[in-house]
Amino acid sequence: MLAMAAAAMAHAAAADVRVFTDRHHAVEVPAGIHVVELDAPARIEAELAANLPADPAQAAAIVRQRLHDGGAPLQRRLADAYQGVTDAWSLGVTRIPAVVVDRRYVVYGETDVSRALARIEEYRRAQP
Repeated sequence: MLAMAAAAMAHAAAADVRVFTDRHHAVEVPAGIHVVELDAPARIEAELAANLPADPAQAAAIVRQRLHDGGAPLQRRLADAYQGVTDAWSLGVTRIPAVVVDRRYVVYGETDVSRALARIEEYRRAQP
């Protein structure tokens, strides 16, 4: 099994591997694997909405200021977060965690990404 996991990791380095999850579904991810937390947009929005006053005009002004203060890094976080949700939707991800390889192979429910990659590699060898 260790040899299969090593082979899967070597293959993963050359493949497009994405892991879709959220804060409630922790995954073990090898270095270099792209992880998308699907609840990231909601978490960022909660940060922006924290402790806002009841007055809508004041609240809007505060959120605008927070967006301005966050600058480019905040804009990038927001864009990346929503792009991850869009990617999951376009790939047809239906459950999390999901390990997707080459936009074609998926393993659902496996929290150990190395094991998921090994399963995908085993399937690819059996189904050339």
